[in-house]
Amino acid sequence: MNGDELRATLEEAGLSPYQADAYVTLLERGSASATDVATSSSVPDPRIYDVLRDLEQRGYVETYDEGSLHARAHDLATVLEDLRSRATRFETAAEEIEERWDRPDLEDNDVSIVTRFETVLARAESLIRSADNQVQIGLARGEYERLSPVLSAAVEDGVDVKLCLYGDWGTLPREELSAVCTEARHRAIPSPFVALIDRTWTCFSPPADSTNEYGIVVDDRSHAYVFHWYFLTCLWEVQETIYSASDGGLPATYVDVRQCIRRIEPLLESGRRVEATVTGLAVGTGEPVEHRGVVTDVTYAGPSGATEGMPPLSALAGRAYLTMDAGGDTYTVGGWGATLEDVEAERVTVELAEGGD
Repeated sequence: MNGDELRATLEEAGLSPYQADAYVTLLERGSASATDVATSSSVPDPRIYDVLRDLEQRGYVETYDEGSLHARAHDLATVLEDLRSRATRFETAAEEIEERWDRPDLEDNDVSIVTRFETVLARAESLIRSADNQVQIGLARGEYERLSPVLSAAVEDGVDVKLCLYGDWGTLPREELSAVCTEARHRAIPSPFVALIDRTWTCFSPPADSTNEYGIVVDDRSHAYVFHWYFLTCLWEVQETIYSASDGGLPATYVDVRQCIRRIEPLLESGRRVEATVTGLAVGTGEPVEHRGVVTDVTYAGPSGATEGMPPLSALAGRAYLTMDAGGDTYTVGGWGATLEDVEAERVTVELAEGGD
């Protein structure tokens, strides 16, 4: 760095042009009279005394009297500490600017578009940590290694975790998968990172090899519902199951009414008695409710009985609900975003199918 660059840097650190010029002059000369400093620098003679006293107040120089005012560069420790602290503040400010650019205040926005995938991943990690009911997530190996601790904690807390793994994984031990999810499926091709938490939050980012790096964090049930159907149709329904905590028998718990309907419709058609416990929210008030009773019917918009066994997911894409008799009271139970039914189910536990499975 030459003298001009050093002067410019000192000005950026808060010195005036005259102060920076006088200080560099004293560094080069060691000590000098005020008159000599003015002669060797660009500081005008009438200004040199004020400039040197200002530098002395800042700790950059010290002045002394030898028949006339003289000055010399002061102890470097003070100057270096000042410059380094300023550099640290600049670096901190740069990091804060980058952080604020990438992560708007999520509390004040329903939809936030960010520029770094790390922001999306960090938000997903935080939301999974606080999940109460369910998580649907599709991710590649790197994201899995980052999020597996919070997924494991969620499973321990009773959260239903549906996990779709992207890419080449080989064979994962059942013990490992059982710790991080209730069911896992595999999709061989790269896909966007997506995490849906408690039917409200969505975290989304394109695959790592995408030409543009960006992410979306959404706090909105309607948007989450759209991503939910992307998850079901692209990442779940057609993918290979590599682990399930359920053995396919009863009792069984469902966080999706449509999956519950697919399971119990064949039982009802065969004349079996199906009992269930439903926990969820009362439509209209949003108050938590729990009903235990007998499922008397299932209803959905698609064709019923068109195929043997479970109805296809496409048949359940419209309105779908079950009807249950709970101690003489009849309730209709819908799924995510129910508006026409009595209850929006968060969990349905099918506890008994009389006559065997």
